[in-house]
Amino acid sequence: MRKFLGGEPAHAATFDQGVAERREVRAAVARFLIAGFAALVLVAVPVSFWVQAEAERHALANARDITQRLADNVVGPLITDQLLARDPAALELLDQRLAPWLAESGVTRIKVWDEHGRVVYSDIESLIGQDFEQEEWARELLEGGPATATFESQTEAENEFEADIGELVEVYARSASASGAPMIFETYSSGDGVRREQQAVLMGMVPPMALSLAVLQLTQLVPAVRLARRMQFHQAARNAMLRCAIEASDQERRQIASELHDEVIQDLSGLAYALESEERRGPLELQPVFVNARTMLQNNIRTLRAMTSELYPPDLEELGLKASLVRLEAPLVERGIHLTVEIPDKLVLDRDRAVLLYRVAREALVNVGKHSAAQSVGIRVWQAGQRTQITVSDDGVGFNPAEPRTEGHLGLRILGDTIQQAGGTFEVRSTPGAGTSVTATFGVAAPAVSFAGRHAAATSRQKSSVPSAMQA
Repeated sequence: MRKFLGGEPAHAATFDQGVAERREVRAAVARFLIAGFAALVLVAVPVSFWVQAEAERHALANARDITQRLADNVVGPLITDQLLARDPAALELLDQRLAPWLAESGVTRIKVWDEHGRVVYSDIESLIGQDFEQEEWARELLEGGPATATFESQTEAENEFEADIGELVEVYARSASASGAPMIFETYSSGDGVRREQQAVLMGMVPPMALSLAVLQLTQLVPAVRLARRMQFHQAARNAMLRCAIEASDQERRQIASELHDEVIQDLSGLAYALESEERRGPLELQPVFVNARTMLQNNIRTLRAMTSELYPPDLEELGLKASLVRLEAPLVERGIHLTVEIPDKLVLDRDRAVLLYRVAREALVNVGKHSAAQSVGIRVWQAGQRTQITVSDDGVGFNPAEPRTEGHLGLRILGDTIQQAGGTFEVRSTPGAGTSVTATFGVAAPAVSFAGRHAAATSRQKSSVPSAMQA
């Protein structure tokens, strides 16, 4: 049975992929429901405040109407000259007429003011005859202004008997005495009625509205789930097609590498030995020609062998990622560059992501060898949970990332685009004189097939030309 680099069996990848896909659908549904709930709250909260404000406005309007009728039909005709003179019989008659209102209508206090600010009647006998400063609103009301109603706690000087009751509905209405003198009729009512009306209106409107929005959300949930699954199906089909194309591309690259190694390179190696033999046995005057020809041929053989390595990487499943990375040291040693590899002993990676990490390291190291003039380079692989990161850093000459890239040096740009399409992140940091670092980060389900497809296409276009991290 084939194994993954982290020690997991191959069938575990398929199982994990299925679990990841189901988890992705559930996460998408959860995000949809959370967004819907948030929208519901954002709609319901301001609507609730608006309903409360409208209910309060409606209750205050009712209080104004009731107070105005009470003032015009009950109190006004009984404000006689005898009452204004504080005749006990007149006051007793008005007390009797207002007693039912005070007992049953929720009215807790009644005051009648004349145009000079004197209390001519109140259900609190000690207030009768007291004078209070006339305010602007009172003058406007006496001149024919509309009745006013407020819902608040009473803290004015004239409210010593209402200050500790809490929020009250206070209504001022204009009326007239029996002789036609303008009067201000004031009532205080308990705020419980306003709160009850607010609660009734709120409970009558918000639940149906919330239920309607919830039904709309659930109605949208079914097509949303279907759409998510359809998109996931098409994505899986696309990935499968890409994988098939990549496998075909890898097979073709393997065949090309095999033909180069088994035929072309072997033939050229044989020709090199033949030239060496002719060099020893041939005429002395032709030896320089044979030496030059053999040297050129050997150089071309080394180039072709490097190309075969570029065309098809080592078998990571057999060698392991660390051994494959260490094998990249040979070209660096020829240039006097020291390589260090830091990789966890227990690294859980499937083949696709291992290939992705390997190609990031190989691309960066080729660039270091060609352009960095570095003395040392390090590869560090780090893994935490489902996140894997590789960083390749050198102490070379560096470059300015803001400068235009040299034409034809597209390796790292293609690599970065591919990694981003695979759901990872790719970053190149460099400063002139301070070296360069290349960092790639992948999640649990980075589709390395996309990278392989892009890399295969880039390889077919660029052959063995690998651009520089210093220029790309």
